[in-house]
Amino acid sequence: MNSIKHISHDPIILASKSPRRKELLEQAGLVLEILASNIDENAVPLSCPKDYVKELSRIKADHIAKTRPDHWVIGADTIVVVDDLILGKPKNREESIQMLNGLSNRCHCVFTGFTICCHTKKKSITRSIETKVSFKDLSQGEIHWYCATNEPYDKAGGYGIQGIGAFLVRKIEGSYSNVVGLPICEVMEDLVTLDIIKF
Repeated sequence: MNSIKHISHDPIILASKSPRRKELLEQAGLVLEILASNIDENAVPLSCPKDYVKELSRIKADHIAKTRPDHWVIGADTIVVVDDLILGKPKNREESIQMLNGLSNRCHCVFTGFTICCHTKKKSITRSIETKVSFKDLSQGEIHWYCATNEPYDKAGGYGIQGIGAFLVRKIEGSYSNVVGLPICEVMEDLVTLDIIKF
């Protein structure tokens, strides 16, 4: 079994408890410290989706960077948008069924904002990436079966493209990893730009 060859880089903290973001970054060869940012997302006023996720990512990264000013911190937030409505994580089975019915046989947008910052170095990059996702026409049987898997309940929009929910998706336009929770290509580009990683 091949082991991942780690990239040489400065200390990096991921300000997220998302196992999917952690896995994406570790698959890219990074070694991370995890310090989840427990900010009140409801305190951030809604704005256009790309600005909203950028602001949330900035606040999350800054919250951790204040306590660890010598480290690089990555903060991120992902939302699903359909008909100008932001879909969060479904709170229960009924809400999950409602979300999937709303996404069935339609295209929706997934926005992820991410911030990379270091207070001591006084450097920061914040970006937002959009991916368009088209669902197949879902039957009620498919929706109810999927909701019974318990996969939808910790994911924005109520589905996981990297898991069982892959069968819901007919096509995507843009970054696949963005839908998982972090646009890994763009994040790695910015880590190089900031001279955090060295190949």
